[in-house]
Amino acid sequence: MRKFRYFILTKSIGLYINLLSLVHAGKAKSAVFYFFSKPRDGKLKPDALPELLANTHRETISLNGDTIQTYTWKGNGAVVMLAHGWDSNSWRWEKFLPYLKQAGCTIVALDAPDHGLSRGSFSLPKYAAFIDAAAKKFEPDYLVGHSLGGSASLFYQYTYRNPKLQKLVMLGSPADLNPIINNYRNLLSLTPRAHRLLSDYFVENFNFHPDEYAAGIFTKDFSLSGFIAHDTTDTVVLVQESEKIVSSWKGARLVTTTGFGHSLHSEELYKDVADFLFA
Repeated sequence: MRKFRYFILTKSIGLYINLLSLVHAGKAKSAVFYFFSKPRDGKLKPDALPELLANTHRETISLNGDTIQTYTWKGNGAVVMLAHGWDSNSWRWEKFLPYLKQAGCTIVALDAPDHGLSRGSFSLPKYAAFIDAAAKKFEPDYLVGHSLGGSASLFYQYTYRNPKLQKLVMLGSPADLNPIINNYRNLLSLTPRAHRLLSDYFVENFNFHPDEYAAGIFTKDFSLSGFIAHDTTDTVVLVQESEKIVSSWKGARLVTTTGFGHSLHSEELYKDVADFLFA
């Protein structure tokens, strides 16, 4: 019944956007992006934080009217920054943290725009800007991103060129924007006209077409080292996305797992990531 209700909801939204695109392209353009960029889950309540996040040094950073929530586990070594994925928050790192803490490093996690305790509407360029603002404050040596957080991290380094960043880890991340848009288009059964309006929104508001948001463009002259991990049974983001990233990024290597799905919660994998960062 729950899946049926979700099916009806998504198709109803798609029908609304398709009809709106015929009578008012401007409003349809805003609507198609709004539903594309609005998370359903991932929120946290300030008065009911998970213990993992409650027992941290918490700080907020202001950026153009938005609020970035950060959580720090203090150590004595290098600084590792963590960027979670879509419909998630910094709690998702619970199973990975012990492997980082063993190295004695300082760990900083941030909530994405409109996720966790952070405020502001979501977009990939804004997520990259959130990472940049946090990076300027905490000066990470290493950056780890899961799913869309990995994609935003890649775009961050391409856009802001942090010279201090030495290594980037991407876990189950999409290489390009178009597969995400195509999934959204199929989910809502958008017409070609509505689909074009979404592309137009990116051009008008972010100064790039979705075709230009691609790992092949971002990584051509990367000098930092990369660790790319993907599960072969991932149905949310297909393993071919990570294969595309590695094919264009000379300093990156791909590690695949089987049976852990999109979450990639694997003890062996987390050990490999820690070895890569601190070897």
